[in-house]
Order: sequence, then C-alpha cells, then structure tokens
Amino acid sequence: MIVRKKASLAIAVAVYVVAAAGATPSAPVLTGSAAFGDFTADRPGVVRHIRPGDLPAPGNAERAIGFPQMVLRPEGVQLQTLPGFSVAEYGSGFTGPRYLTVAPNGDVFVAEQNAGKVKVLRPGANGAAPTVETFAENIRGVFGVALYPATDPQWVYVAESNSIKRFAYRTGDMKASGAPETVIATLAASTGGHVTRDIAFTQDGSRMLVSIGSQGNLPQGQEPARTPEELAAFEQANGVGAAWGNDTGRAGVISFTPTGQDRRSFANGLRNCVALERNPINNDFYCSVNERDGMGDRLVPDYFTRVREGAFYGWPWYYIGANAEPRIATARADLATKVATPDVLFQAHSAAVGSAFYPANIAGPSAFPTQYRGDAFVTLHGSWNHSSRTGYKVVRVRMNNGVPTGEYEDFVTGFVAAGGAVWGRPSGIAVMNDGSLLFTDPEGNKLWRVTHGGQ
Repeated sequence: MIVRKKASLAIAVAVYVVAAAGATPSAPVLTGSAAFGDFTADRPGVVRHIRPGDLPAPGNAERAIGFPQMVLRPEGVQLQTLPGFSVAEYGSGFTGPRYLTVAPNGDVFVAEQNAGKVKVLRPGANGAAPTVETFAENIRGVFGVALYPATDPQWVYVAESNSIKRFAYRTGDMKASGAPETVIATLAASTGGHVTRDIAFTQDGSRMLVSIGSQGNLPQGQEPARTPEELAAFEQANGVGAAWGNDTGRAGVISFTPTGQDRRSFANGLRNCVALERNPINNDFYCSVNERDGMGDRLVPDYFTRVREGAFYGWPWYYIGANAEPRIATARADLATKVATPDVLFQAHSAAVGSAFYPANIAGPSAFPTQYRGDAFVTLHGSWNHSSRTGYKVVRVRMNNGVPTGEYEDFVTGFVAAGGAVWGRPSGIAVMNDGSLLFTDPEGNKLWRVTHGGQ
C-alpha cells in the first residue's frame, strides 16, 4: 500500500484534459452482454443500456478480488472526458470528502465523513483559489447535508450515521454560529453496516426524507416466518415489503416533518440508497442504490431510480423486479407482483454513490450545452465484489422530459490504472453556480471540477 503525502489546500493550475471543442460524439448504445464488462471498456462517450432481461440466472459465481489497492496517480495518467469539456483538480488537503451540496449563494458544503467535519468552500473570483473554512465538527459519521428552506435557508441539516441534527444558518455563514439542535435522536434501532444517510426536502418544504441503508448484504433475524396477519400488521406500520429483525426501519426512505415528527415509511426495499435527490423538473425523488453482492460479476446491478411513495424495490426478497433472492429461506411470494423495477441499471458492483441533476436553466460561464440540461450525473465509487474493476467513474444519466431513458454514458473515466490499481474513487457530486460540475475523491482527498468551453 502506498502512503499518500499530505497536501495543503491548493487550486490546480494545470488542466489535466482539455478535449477539442465540439458536440458530444455519437456512439452506439451497448446492450445485452456488451453492456457489462469492466473498466477496460470504459471511455468517455460509451453508452450502456442494461435491461432487466439482460440479467443472468443467479448462481454461485463469487469471484471477488477484494477492495482496491489505492496508489498515487501514476505518472502520465490523466482523467478523460468528452470533447469540449475539461477536468482539473479544484482543491486538495481535505480529509475524505464524501458529500457536496451547494448553497444558493454559491458556497459549497463539503462533508468529511470520517473526520466528522463539514467545511464550506467559497469559490474564488476570477480564477482565484477558493476559501475554505470548517463550518462544524464533531459530527459523527456525517454524510448528507441539506439547506432548508431552499430559498433563503435558515438551517443546515446534517445526517449522522443514526441521527439528524441542524445548525442555525444565515446566507454567507462559513462557520456555525452555535451548537446543533437534535432533530431526530435515533433513526433506527440497529446500527452498523451501511452508515451513509442522506436528506432531501419536498418542494413545498413540508416533509423531510431520509435514506437509511440496510445493516448488511442480506437480512438477519427474519425467522421464523410471519403469518399473513402478522405481516399485515407489521407493514401497516413499516410499509410494504419492509424487512424486520436487524433491519427494522432500514433499507428504505423515511419521511418526517422538518422538525423530526410524524415518522412514516416513504419507500422500502432499497438496500442502500446512498444519495437522495429531488429532480427540480418534476419534483420526483431519486436514489442511487448499492445492491447486494455475492451472486457473480453481473448480479446484482446497482441502479439509479425514481423513488415513489409507497413503492417497494425488492430488497431483500427480490431484485430488479420479480427476481427472487435464492439465499433467503423466508419466502414472500405475496410480494412478487408488487416489486417496482428500477429506472437505470448500472454494471453490477459499481457502487453508485452521489447524484446531481443538471439545471434546465443555468447561465454560468462554464454552463454545459443544452443537450445536458435536465440530465443527471452519478458517481460510481467502484467495485470490490467483482473479478475485475467496475465503476470508478462519473456517468451521465440520460433523461427525457424528466424521466430516465435507461441509458447512461461514461463522462469522466481514468481512475483505474493498468493492472487494476486505483488512484481515485468519485463520491459526492454537485453543480456549481457557474455551471461547472464538482465531484469529490475521498481516497485522494481532492475535489475535481469539470468545465465546458475552455474554462
């Protein structure tokens, strides 16, 4: 393992890739078996459309190669993006930056999960280096950060691993003015396992949604099987398809008032909804979901999907529609016709993490071309349960009038070096007020910025 050297916060002066200006090149859409594969087939402009019918039958095809060996960026290795775009290091010296959100005034909130800190980055004027301050610290396992209300926010909400807190806020604050207020003291009875929590508010501000991942790959404590009467009573309180045992109140999205009252199940069967995002075009909520492991290189695909209130997305009983999970003894045949199929399937084990919708109307100097307006960008943090490497890139999810087409396109690639060693793992992502796209690399302790038009 190579030890990284510490670096002070810096603005990069070198642009690693500046592609020739021009329209996005057209490419055939890969489907069927061609849509799978690994990092060796990745390059900007490659488009994939994995359909539920493309999935193989489940088997014992476990061929995991383990978590990646992290190395320093090899000499001469660069990130790649599409013609007309450029990608450059925007800031270093962070400690495991995992999540980003942008305030109305353009300040960027950066959650450093392992360090338990939230920092505020203020972009510099006319190309100057950004200013960074620590907004708050001692926030255990901080991940999601949300400002409320959306216009003229008064609060900064932060999601800890098992609670929600908020800090009083006025536009322009780079440091919290006081101690946090606990909004929700306990999100679930069990802890551990998936610990990333995200927060999103409804368009009218009346409800707060919180994503809570499962404790593990498959649930524990599901035996003995429950009677139909017991299931009906449990689901009345916890929602359709909810798991019990160690995963009671987890593997889904929960709704509260902004002050943490009136807990309700919003959606279930989402093994690990990491990022929870509201599409401003139609106010639909979306999750980027890490699905289960241990079923081979092509199972089970991670995904990006609309999250409908009252819907059930399969975990743990089913996956990608009515495909029964073969490793659970407790059968739930009653749920087979109730499973919602996700909108966009990614290569299995890619680890979909962050997501951001590109605004339909944005006029900044780095604004992307019109064909990108309304699309989504998702970071694929990278595999561990795959015989090679998948993920480790930023992809564009194609949308049509606010609805995913099922296709996704490689947008930024190059974090996997020859031989499969990895020098970066994208995580948080957000659109800055100037129209550029910002994403984090928590392994490299850096932020990267994608601009258009020679910025």
